[in-house]
Amino acid sequence: MKKRTILFIAAILLLATAGSAFSAGTVKPDQLRFMAGPPGGNWFALGGALADLWTSKLIPTTSITGGAVANIINTHNGKGEFGFSNTSMVAVGQKASDAPFKEPTGNATIMANLYTQYTYFIARKDFVEKHGIKSVDDLVARKIATRFATLKTGTGSEFIVNGIFKAGLGVADYRKELKEWGGSVEYASYSSGADLLADNHLDVFAFSVGKVASIVMQIESQTDIVLLGLEQATLDKIGEAYGTVTFTVDPGIYKSVTEKDPVVKVVGDYTCIVVRNDLDEQLVYDLCKVMHENQDTLAKAVVDIQELSPATAIPGGAIKSHPGAVRYWNEVLKK
Repeated sequence: MKKRTILFIAAILLLATAGSAFSAGTVKPDQLRFMAGPPGGNWFALGGALADLWTSKLIPTTSITGGAVANIINTHNGKGEFGFSNTSMVAVGQKASDAPFKEPTGNATIMANLYTQYTYFIARKDFVEKHGIKSVDDLVARKIATRFATLKTGTGSEFIVNGIFKAGLGVADYRKELKEWGGSVEYASYSSGADLLADNHLDVFAFSVGKVASIVMQIESQTDIVLLGLEQATLDKIGEAYGTVTFTVDPGIYKSVTEKDPVVKVVGDYTCIVVRNDLDEQLVYDLCKVMHENQDTLAKAVVDIQELSPATAIPGGAIKSHPGAVRYWNEVLKK
């Protein structure tokens, strides 16, 4: 009887510990696993630079490939300590309000909003001119046969592209419907998608990336393109569903968008770092500190990191952020 009582008490304590693990902030590994993105993109380059920085100044950190959805799920489950994602996607995961999240990912919280994220629909200019296309809305409304590609499922790009079609354009399953219109859908890396577009094997390639993206410039150097925007009413619907905002593409960043062209409006979000909420509070504080104090070094890898600011590092609304991150960014903001 005494033994049974001891086992019962031990079980209760174990359950209590497990239940509070996500909020305790006490896990402090000897080394960290940072989940970046697919090769060829900004996330891959910046992930390596961040891992090298943290390793040299704070704690051994390895950078591995990843994707925005997988990084949230793996952070929540402790299969990695932190990684890149999109702020809107973290919000969806915390509530499990939409696929691909089957259950709330409450242990995946925000460490910092890093820089703005633009979702570009890049179309071959000859395709646009042939059909007289003015926007993505126009392409969908007229059900134009389109050879379309985005990044693979599980990435932030595919998640938000799916959301654009679903919530904004009323296309429940873009994979099915684009094929029914006589087009095709495939998944490609940044570099392979650029090559397919240049070789006239694609008409439109859509993906999310930073405001100033070398991959867009690479595509422009290979073929004539048009950046297709979205109507404001469509952008508002997407924002209501996913918490995204509207960004405009500044003329002069890319040669395909000039002062003479109509304003190009796209889905706006943030690239963020998602981190285990049960990770040690002081460790997360220090990770933020090292990153913030070395922005100039990191900008050599990806210039967009210069956008990191204490004023926007912690998102508003109901999105949960790590206590160590909140403490650091609030302290810096008050100085």
